[in-house]
Amino acid sequence: MRKTATLGVAIALSIAAAGCGSSSGSDKSTVTLWMYPVIGDQAKSQAFWQKVEKDFEAKNPDVDVTVDQQPWEGRQEKVTTALVSKKGFDLVVLGPDQIPQYAQQGTIEPVDDVVAEAKDAYLPSSLTALTVDGKLYGVPIYQTITAPIYNKKLFAEAGVEKIPETLDELKAAAPKLAANKVAVLDYPGKPEVSLNQSFYPFLWANGGTVFAPDGKSVAFNGPEGVASLQLLLDLKAAGGLPENTASKGNDIEGGALAAGKTAMYHAATAGQAVQLGAVIGEENVGIGLPLEGAKRVAFGIPGGVVLAKHSEHKDAARKLAGYLASPEVTGELAKESGFFPARTDVTVPDQSESAKEFAKSLEYAFPGDTHPQARQVMGLIAPHIQAALLGQEDAKQALDAAAEEANALLANGG
Repeated sequence: MRKTATLGVAIALSIAAAGCGSSSGSDKSTVTLWMYPVIGDQAKSQAFWQKVEKDFEAKNPDVDVTVDQQPWEGRQEKVTTALVSKKGFDLVVLGPDQIPQYAQQGTIEPVDDVVAEAKDAYLPSSLTALTVDGKLYGVPIYQTITAPIYNKKLFAEAGVEKIPETLDELKAAAPKLAANKVAVLDYPGKPEVSLNQSFYPFLWANGGTVFAPDGKSVAFNGPEGVASLQLLLDLKAAGGLPENTASKGNDIEGGALAAGKTAMYHAATAGQAVQLGAVIGEENVGIGLPLEGAKRVAFGIPGGVVLAKHSEHKDAARKLAGYLASPEVTGELAKESGFFPARTDVTVPDQSESAKEFAKSLEYAFPGDTHPQARQVMGLIAPHIQAALLGQEDAKQALDAAAEEANALLANGG
C-alpha cells in the first residue's frame, strides 16, 4: 500500500507520474484518488484515508490505492490541468457546479452503474445534482446542508413566542426584536460571501431562479427576485438587519450573532451551530427548517467521486468509488467531517443532537442553479445587492443592472 500523500506534495507526485494507473512493475491495478479536506482536522483526515486505503486493499488485493490529499485552493485549475494532460488521478471529488463543464468536454465518464444496485438508497437530490444530460457523473459520498440557527433567548426576551418559520413571520418579528436593539436576521451582505448562503435562499424560497430554463439568459431580476431583495430592504428599514449588513461576512466567532446583536442566520452550517453554542451556550441555540416562502429550499451540495476518462484501470476505479459510497465508509466520513451521508441507509456513529436537527433539512436540499457561468454571474449580482443595502439602488434597479451585465456575459460566451 502506498502512503497517503500529504497536502502540497500530492500535486507534484501525481502530475509527475507518466500517467494514471501505471502497473508499478506488478500485476496490480493502481488507482489514485484526489481527496480534499472535507475532514478539517489534518491528522484525523490523514488517519481516516489511510484506513480507507488499507481496508479496501485488504478486500481487493489486486488493487493498489493512493489517496492524494489536495488543498481546496486552486482546485478548479489543477483538476482541469490534470484532465487535459491525462495525468494526476483516476478519481477526484467534485461538486455539482464543476461537473457539467467536464461532462461537456468529454473528459469524465458516467458512473450510473456504480450506484445502480443501491440507487434507491441515495438521496434523490444528491443524484440529480451530479447528473448531466440524464447521466450520472459523480458517485455521492457526502452531502452538505444549511439551515437556520437562532438565539432562543433573544426571541423570548422580545416576546416572540413562535420562532419564524416563514418569510412573512421573519418580517413580522423584526420590529419586536428591533425594540430590544437586536436585528432579527444576521444577513451577510459582503460580496465575498457566496450568494448561496445569503441572497439565493430567499430567491429560491420565493420560487425564483438565477437562470432562465434555457440557460441563455438570467431570471433573477423577475418578480420573485425583486420581492426577495425588497424583503431584505424592508427588514433593514425595520431595524431587522445589522447596521453593517452591506459589508459583513457570515463568520460566527466574533460576529454579531455570537455577540447577541442579531437573532438568526438563515443559511448556517452544522459547524456554525457548534461555534454559536460554544459562545452563547448550546441550550440557547435553536435549529430550524429552511424559511418558507412559496416553498422550502435549503442550499446543500453532494460531494461526488468522479471518474477520469483517461484512467487506465477503470474497473478498479469504479470498484473503489462504490466502496467509498458504501454505508460503512460514508457513515464514518460523516462522523469525522460533520457533513452528512448522501444515503438514507447510513447510521452516523455518535451523531450529535444538533446534527440530527440539521439532517431534517436534507429533504429540501438544493445544489443551486448549476451553469457553466454560475460563479461569474454570482460575482456580478453581489455588488448590486450591496448597493441596494447601502441605499444606492432600489430592489428593481439593482437586479436589472446586474441582469444587464450578466446577460452580456452569457451572450459573449462567458
